[in-house]
Formats: sequence, structure tokens, C-alpha cells
Amino acid sequence: MSADAARRLGAGRLVIATHNAGKLKEISALLGPYGVTCLSAGALGLPEPAETGRSFAENALIKARAAAEASGLAALADDSGLSVAALDGRPGVYTADWAERQWFEGPPGRDWYMAMGKVEGMLAERGPDVDRSAAFHCALALAWPDGDYAIYEGTCAGRLTWPPRGTLGFGYDPVFVPQGRTETFAEIAPEEKHAISHRAAAFAKLVAAQFAG
Repeated sequence: MSADAARRLGAGRLVIATHNAGKLKEISALLGPYGVTCLSAGALGLPEPAETGRSFAENALIKARAAAEASGLAALADDSGLSVAALDGRPGVYTADWAERQWFEGPPGRDWYMAMGKVEGMLAERGPDVDRSAAFHCALALAWPDGDYAIYEGTCAGRLTWPPRGTLGFGYDPVFVPQGRTETFAEIAPEEKHAISHRAAAFAKLVAAQFAG
């Protein structure tokens, strides 16, 4: 948390430090009821800073600060990822990197089915009785142009399934079944997912601090 814990965001424009359309849509839906107008860093032409942090919180803060400084507006960054118990917490902060295509795998960009296949392949190598428990983690960093900031974190536990199921999510959603459910995140309606996801847990903390009362 920042030293100025009493600082409130309030209604108005907020830069979402992402070039991911799925994340922008999800965050906009969560913050819209509070009068926040979300602008993406991609639409503003802001560069993506190097994510050199060793944790989700560090990477989120790097992105939020870069967007706030470049735009002159408050900025919110999300850094999230998947940790798999049998893989010693990997891919973790490298969740998106596992989806990056190499030169011999096709055009530049991210291939999430390739990433899901990589995780499944590593689990399969460990045998049919491998522990398939996993968790999604989310860190939200809210930064102001003057350097002030706050961080909120959330987790959603679950297990991995194979093959991928559903078309409603993004990233690793088609292979992640949240605890207490039988559907993958990609089979759950967006409004339901928003209520139980790791991002929802982090946003509940953000909303309580920034808009409650």
C-alpha cells in the first residue's frame, strides 16, 4: 500500500495499463458501476514497459507507474497468472511468456492453446496420478502521476483439466476449473466469473478501499 492510504480514486478517467482486449473488457465491467471510464494503454499508444519484477505485485506496479507517468492520469495495472502445484508454482510470473511463439512456431504473438498444451505436457510427464491443483493469482496496482500507489491482491484456487473446454474466457481459462465448480472459466458466463475469479477478489479489496463508505 502507499503511504497515503486515505487517497481515493473517485469517478473519472482511468488508464488501464494493458494491450489485452479481454482484460480491458473485464476491468471496465467491474469499474463501470463506480463512474470510472476506462481507457486502455494500447488505445492511447503507450509503450509496454519491460516486466522485470519477481512477483505479480512488482510487475503490476511497473506497468501502472509507466502508464501514469506517460498519460498524466491515474492508471491501473493488472498482473495475473497461473501457478501449478506439480510444477513448483510455474508458470507464475511467466504465465504470458509461455504463450509467446518462437520464430519456428509461427508469426509473432501469443498462442494460448500452445501454452495450455505446454502445461498439460509437463503434467503428463509426471504420470496419471499427478496433482492437478492450480491457482490463478492477481495483483492490481493503482498509481498516480505523482508516484503514489496502492496494491490489492486476490487468488482463485482450482484444478486443471484437459482437453480445453469453452469459448467465453481468455488465456488459460479453458483448462481451469475453479474450486467448487465443474465448468472451466471459459464455460462460465462472464458475470459469474467476475464474481468468483482471482481478479474479482483483488477488485473487491480495491473497491472497499477506493469507493466504499
